[in-house]
Amino acid sequence: MPQSVSSMVEGGKASSGPPLGPALGPLGLNLAQIIKDINEKTKAFAGMQVPVTVTVTDAAKKTYEIKVGTPPTSALIKKELGIESGSGNRKEKIAGNATLEQIKKIAEAKIDNMQAKDLKGAMLEVIGTCVSLGVTVEGKDPVEAQRLIKSGSMAV
Repeated sequence: MPQSVSSMVEGGKASSGPPLGPALGPLGLNLAQIIKDINEKTKAFAGMQVPVTVTVTDAAKKTYEIKVGTPPTSALIKKELGIESGSGNRKEKIAGNATLEQIKKIAEAKIDNMQAKDLKGAMLEVIGTCVSLGVTVEGKDPVEAQRLIKSGSMAV
């Protein structure tokens, strides 16, 4: 049965220290090569936490497979808008403003990991995350933006 190790790593900055090193070391694999491969596959997500799973496909041959997930939607929104964090108090402070194009870009990146059946649904989910971050959409409250999209008043 294949063994696997899952962890969150910073994009492009995985190291042989915890959490990966201690978990992968006993498997007898080339740790330096695995770390190099993970960093290569996650470099596009620099500065964000990315879920990574390393699965040993053949222990005798020391072969493995690396599966990289997508960062959380909130991390993608913050990166896209160039903000450090959400507002913390969304009723009093706006952390940023997203355009529908930015929302669409994030939705396209995350759609395979969402419950949405189509791009419009995925965009509505991303806008839902904007609510908790205190991010407006096209200058509107995100709940209002969702309502306008559902009614067809705001085209996506």
